[in-house]
Amino acid sequence: MAGRNSLVALACLLMAAALLLAVPATAAPSGQKELHLRVYWQDRASGNATVVTVAKAASTNTSTTRFSAVNVMDDALTVGQNMNTSKIIGHAQGIYVSDSIETSSVMMAMNFVFIEGPYKGGSIAIFGPNFIEREVREMSIIGGTGVFRYARGYVQARSVWLNPSTADATIKYDIFVRIDVP
Repeated sequence: MAGRNSLVALACLLMAAALLLAVPATAAPSGQKELHLRVYWQDRASGNATVVTVAKAASTNTSTTRFSAVNVMDDALTVGQNMNTSKIIGHAQGIYVSDSIETSSVMMAMNFVFIEGPYKGGSIAIFGPNFIEREVREMSIIGGTGVFRYARGYVQARSVWLNPSTADATIKYDIFVRIDVP
């Protein structure tokens, strides 16, 4: 009988542990804090270009979604929407690839590198799909450097301005990130 009671107790303990592990976290764990930052991503394909197409297939030019175009960027991150009057606090450096035949979507792999302000010297690594036609697009924060070391979170991107003839754009990025507190 003692063996059966031990097995029942062990089964209950394992079920309780499984339930505790399945409960999602709703607040930043102890030793971490959650930040909300806002920057404006200034993507310029014309004039003094900050984004350049470095590869594409022959069919890219006839594709309505620019499928297969590979772009490299070093875009300014500003405090405000206006590229000409807003302070530059960082750069978005990386690539985006047009990855859908049917919709305007790009796969983003970029770092937000901060050069001014309280996060100077730090960077946030962002990766994921950017469904351009959606009002709000969400991508993952998968790490960082400096104050953002071990960062986790997400960004929400919203188009502010787009010039269809030049493909120049200003995108608002709301950054929700958890960082370790020293």
